[in-house]
Amino acid sequence: METWYYEVVSIDGDYAHLKRTDIESDDIKLVARALLPPEIVEGSKLIYEMMQYSMDV
Repeated sequence: METWYYEVVSIDGDYAHLKRTDIESDDIKLVARALLPPEIVEGSKLIYEMMQYSMDV
C-alpha cells in the first residue's frame, strides 16, 4: 500500500482542503472532515494510508 502525506491548507465548514507534501503538486483535495481526525487545524500534517487519514507526529 502507498503512503501519502498532506497538509491541511484550510478548513471550510464540513470540509478541509488538503495539499500533498510528498510530491510536487499544486492540486488541492477537498475532503469531508468526517473522514479526518477531529483535532485537525489549518497547518496540520496528515498521513493517508490504507484508506484512512491520521495525524503525522
